[in-house]
Amino acid sequence: MPYVNVGKENGSDIEIYYKDWGKGQPIVFSHGWPLSADDWDPQMLFFLSKGYRVIAHDRRGHGRSTQVADGHDLDHYADDLKAVTDHLKLKDAIHVGHSTGGGEVVRYLARHGGKNVSKAAIISAVPPLMVKTPDNPLGLPKSVFDDLQAQLFANRAKFYYDLPAGPFYGFNRPGVETIVPTVWNWWRQGMMGGAKAHYHGIVAFSQTDFTEDLKKISVPVLVMHSEDDQIVPYQASGPLSAKLLKNGTLKTYKDYPHGMITTHADVINADLLSFIEG
Repeated sequence: MPYVNVGKENGSDIEIYYKDWGKGQPIVFSHGWPLSADDWDPQMLFFLSKGYRVIAHDRRGHGRSTQVADGHDLDHYADDLKAVTDHLKLKDAIHVGHSTGGGEVVRYLARHGGKNVSKAAIISAVPPLMVKTPDNPLGLPKSVFDDLQAQLFANRAKFYYDLPAGPFYGFNRPGVETIVPTVWNWWRQGMMGGAKAHYHGIVAFSQTDFTEDLKKISVPVLVMHSEDDQIVPYQASGPLSAKLLKNGTLKTYKDYPHGMITTHADVINADLLSFIEG
């Protein structure tokens, strides 16, 4: 399998797994917590069929990448992404990130510049800041994220069933049918990764402030977010990110869940394609 070496920990290589399909203009996908590149299957297949080169990696400690003990923060995530793009010598790339992956894309663009990037899209993404602070009154209380860590610590396998079976895909909403294989696919991806990486990842996605990062980005960015996102509240995220970006466009959905790249892949793919080719 293809890997990129990004350093060492305790004498062993830290390797980032990636998949790279097709030819043409590259689209690079960054997945959400605690999943893997496999979460992008609906988008990878769609854009491959449209003549694009599609690339997705497993974040450190996630999926098939090395289960390192440390480095579970946005700077390392962004640097690992740069290592993949440098290794593949990508030019004129489009970066797409979902949830924590949206934060990864934002930190990557702010930290490493957009020289080889033409556009970006962030979907149901965590920026500007998830946790509630005096300067971020619309955020969620820190106790919410402390509870997520406690559930992971107590029984990760159960937690990784309850989250997709409930709010992640909106299956807890009245009249919404639970798609059981989708729940188990989420569970499968989550349990592939490392417990320590996921435990610290909760702090990374909830307490990282992307305000200044967003201000630095000059490439066109599509911000896609649903008003019914039960994981990353709409009012504290999408509209604020779009305002902070120099060249941001907000695309709002009404009743879609946080995991809309899976549940409503047909709509999300069409909107992404329109943005990319527009």
